[in-house]
Amino acid sequence: MSVSGIEAFLELLHSAGVRYIFGNPGTTELPLNDALAADTRFDYILGLQEVPVMAMADGYAMASGQLGVVNLHACCGLGNAMGMLYNAYREGTPLLVTAGQQDRRLKSEEPILAGDMVSVARPWTKWSVEVNRIEDLPNTIRRAIQTARTPPTGPVFVSMPVDLQMETSDALDLTPARVPDRGVRPPSGALREAAERLASARAPAILAGSRVTEAQAERQLVAVAERLGAPVYFEPGTTHGRLPFPCDHPLCGQGLPLWSPEIVERLTAFDVLLVVGMDLFRLYIHREPSRPIPPHVRLVQLDEDPWQLGKNYPLDVAMVGDTRTGLTLLADELGARMTSQQQSAARERSSQWAARHARTRAALQQSIADEPARQPMSARQFMHALARVLPENAAVVEEAVTTTGTLLERLGALKNTTGYFGHRGWALGWGLGCALGAQLAWPHRRVLGILGEGSIMYGIQGLWSAAHYSIPATIVVPNNAQYQILKVCAQQLGLRHAAQDRLVALDVRQPEIDLVTLVTAMGVDACRVEDPDSLSDAVRRSLNNERPTLIDVPIERRRPGALAYG
Repeated sequence: MSVSGIEAFLELLHSAGVRYIFGNPGTTELPLNDALAADTRFDYILGLQEVPVMAMADGYAMASGQLGVVNLHACCGLGNAMGMLYNAYREGTPLLVTAGQQDRRLKSEEPILAGDMVSVARPWTKWSVEVNRIEDLPNTIRRAIQTARTPPTGPVFVSMPVDLQMETSDALDLTPARVPDRGVRPPSGALREAAERLASARAPAILAGSRVTEAQAERQLVAVAERLGAPVYFEPGTTHGRLPFPCDHPLCGQGLPLWSPEIVERLTAFDVLLVVGMDLFRLYIHREPSRPIPPHVRLVQLDEDPWQLGKNYPLDVAMVGDTRTGLTLLADELGARMTSQQQSAARERSSQWAARHARTRAALQQSIADEPARQPMSARQFMHALARVLPENAAVVEEAVTTTGTLLERLGALKNTTGYFGHRGWALGWGLGCALGAQLAWPHRRVLGILGEGSIMYGIQGLWSAAHYSIPATIVVPNNAQYQILKVCAQQLGLRHAAQDRLVALDVRQPEIDLVTLVTAMGVDACRVEDPDSLSDAVRRSLNNERPTLIDVPIERRRPGALAYG
């Protein structure tokens, strides 16, 4: 049977389990929209600008564990989406990003909208390609799907000329893509050596990252931590994208600080670190000492991506393999090799860390309770008001780093490890789209987005999509009317005028944005609240609402001190 290029594309997407296509169309994408008019297997989610389009696909793919598919409009659409593509690349999100290219028959004339999109997308994708023969389309799409979903996962880009999308052929091989089984075990020798180093450690600890969650290996990490009696620390806030370990577990050491000197201070007490599922390290601002791993600490690392092993720090033991499989086998090795004396020492460490973490959490809760009532409320009062009404199965997306400060984790308010999404790439505008995409992936879980007023304005058009498709996410905006993270960074850089509070272009005032009016015009329920109890009540109501809701909350506008993490 003769099929067109775009029909072949859709057939291969369907066989890969794709339901949603996120896009903003133009002339070179019209064959796709035309084909979808008669193809009920897919839901096309329209975004009014490419930032929320890409971010919605990103959030959907991370939450569902499935391939996210994005359709952009030629060079201009890809250009608008590049910041969000950078985020997806840093996250390792499995995305198939497509764009229509101009008609091949016009190529030599340098037509409008045409350009070298393959080269533009290549730095932030695993693979970037343009299809120029319809006979090559099926194999290209199969390879793209397999490449995006094979660890280390990540986005791929495919450019499809508009005339190729309309061209027909009766000789296309539409065999579905086949993603390899990811459960590759690390070598036995490396596992034995890792178990010996960790079992004999005087003071072991674990540094864990987002890839633990994405490999569905949280339970296996808990088993290893409990065998060792080792506290588990998350990535610093600049790359803390997912929650790899239950934040209410007695061995949860919470997040590492943002800056190198504080990380050194936190890790100095340990002699051996197990590093799993994280980039070691991707720091933000140079501080001395520039190397946050203390020199005496020995490292054991497990990762699916060989590039991450020994990339920045020499390792005592490097294990290449699937995170879940590797942690399962490591727990077994520890169980078989630890002596009774080592097991006793691990139990004693567990007891000491449990008591220490309980004291730390109680002190944090008390210090928040002791804060005087004020308007605007403090960032900690804001976060505590959310923590006390957050359902156990809720998902949280955050893009407000100076407000959130890992307080939900430190308060033990996040009761599941799958439902947390933090900013990893730091290209702003991601949080709103991510929240909407996660809500589409999880219609029976409620998604709460905590997004700064500066961040949300980069992708505010996404709220039209939320209203249009009745995506019932709750968006809470801690509104301090400034780019506060930049003021923090100016302090860290030691800038002369910043020390005197003489800062240019870092405030969002005069006028302050009227978010309630703005988003109401897009069909979203919105309100402004000014005290913690009203905030808790508004969030509780919104989580029972079947419409999208935005809650604007003024918080303190003073210059922040050092950010507290963990």
